[in-house]
Amino acid sequence: MNHNIETLILSICILLFQINFGFAQQNETPNIVYILADDMGIGDASCYNPDGKIKTIHLDKMAENGMKFTDAHTSSSVCTPTRYGILTGRYNWRSTLKNGVLGGYSAPLISNDRFTVGKLLQKTGYYTGFIGKWHLGWDWVFKQNYENIDNLNTILEVDYSQPIKNGPNQVGFTYAYGFSSSLDIPPYVYIENDRVTALPDKITVNVDDKGFWREGPTAPDFEHVKVLSHLTDKAVDFIGENSNKEKPFFLYFPLPAPHTPILPTTEFMGKSNTNMYGDFVLQVDDVVGKIVAELEKQGVLDNTLLIFTSDNGCSPKANFAELARVGHDPSQGFRGHKADIYEGGHRVPFIVQWPERISGAQTSEQIICTTDFMATVADILGQKMPENAGEDSFSFLKVLNGAMQAEVRPSVIHHSIDGRFAIRKDKWKLIAWPGSGGWTAPRSAKELAGLPEMQLFDLSKDPSEQSNLISDYPELALSLKNEMISLIKNGRSTQGPKLSNDGPEIWDQVKWAFDQE
Repeated sequence: MNHNIETLILSICILLFQINFGFAQQNETPNIVYILADDMGIGDASCYNPDGKIKTIHLDKMAENGMKFTDAHTSSSVCTPTRYGILTGRYNWRSTLKNGVLGGYSAPLISNDRFTVGKLLQKTGYYTGFIGKWHLGWDWVFKQNYENIDNLNTILEVDYSQPIKNGPNQVGFTYAYGFSSSLDIPPYVYIENDRVTALPDKITVNVDDKGFWREGPTAPDFEHVKVLSHLTDKAVDFIGENSNKEKPFFLYFPLPAPHTPILPTTEFMGKSNTNMYGDFVLQVDDVVGKIVAELEKQGVLDNTLLIFTSDNGCSPKANFAELARVGHDPSQGFRGHKADIYEGGHRVPFIVQWPERISGAQTSEQIICTTDFMATVADILGQKMPENAGEDSFSFLKVLNGAMQAEVRPSVIHHSIDGRFAIRKDKWKLIAWPGSGGWTAPRSAKELAGLPEMQLFDLSKDPSEQSNLISDYPELALSLKNEMISLIKNGRSTQGPKLSNDGPEIWDQVKWAFDQE
């Protein structure tokens, strides 16, 4: 009897120690969840656009309980490059990808020796997970040699029975579950760590404009309309399984929506009273609600750093004309959309909730970029990054802590799908190209003919970028241009030794002339 009592007391002591240790570790090291929407405009979140017709109740609640940034930007106006910047803290155009996006069969863009957010967090004791849309390339085992594996519209022969190589597990994620590219780019198979979950057994295609996906091999467990719900279930399970453990967790959760194929489930059809895109945005909002609910259920919401943003602005596939007829603008008055160098291409919703550190209902006008995630995380954990990592990452922790006027970054460089550049500093934005650099006018040779070589806007007075002031402030334009050239050539925009960009030098690929060297 005495032995049993001693054993019971010892077990209780061990349990109390584990609980106390777990709480102590949580207080020092928050769980981190990063939700990345796909092609969602800043005007699609009603906490940014109260006059819009899509009411995102869960995002609004996040903003009420946290902080929203009104001047947040993706590092690119398209998806692959932005994802690269989030995980590496480096501008995407410093990589070998100078324009466009990767395909579903593309090789990895992040090299295994590149320091990433995932590796930083693994190093500090986190259990790291990726669930969702990767779109950063990995190595398939091909059945033959191909000259071009980046074509979005070509089906390549892959031995799906073989493991992939150089994927998420190799760049900082202990657990990985998702698919290779966008939901409209083949192949349509899930990967769990390095293996497909089911071999593809058919070819599927959908040519409907909104529900479009390209022809490609499809596994029996991959149903396009169910992908968002399935990934959400996996993310909820990940949180449930990893909460209240000795190790804190990091979940990178890049959604496949509201990107095409725009396929809201039955529950959301017609719910927005706009169009199918609006319904799909509401489903994305519901995903956020499910994640918050699980964090709350597990008792870890207060000490979880939860971030929601989008990888670029809204896509024209949303059908802006349809949305305009019901009074909704996904770009909220900003010019352009996905792919463009104009604000609508890269100014996005960015909401941070962290109850233990952010009192709630805060709004920051600080300029931040999605590359800033790495430095912010390092700052939270008191970690110093290697000199050759996070080259373009600036911490915004001081802002989260309430220092609303603290400078985050001196400038930010924007990038379009065509590889065009702009630099933003204070209220000024210099676009080093006469047009959009993307999909909106002016873009054709005829539209660009006769336009000034560059565009200069005062965003404090002209946020919709309608009045080009390039001829009024030539010295300012030259100063901004020279600063951008210096930041490009220096290999970094943070303090530190000069570094090299990957691949061909940027200034050999753009069409506007550099005046120096």
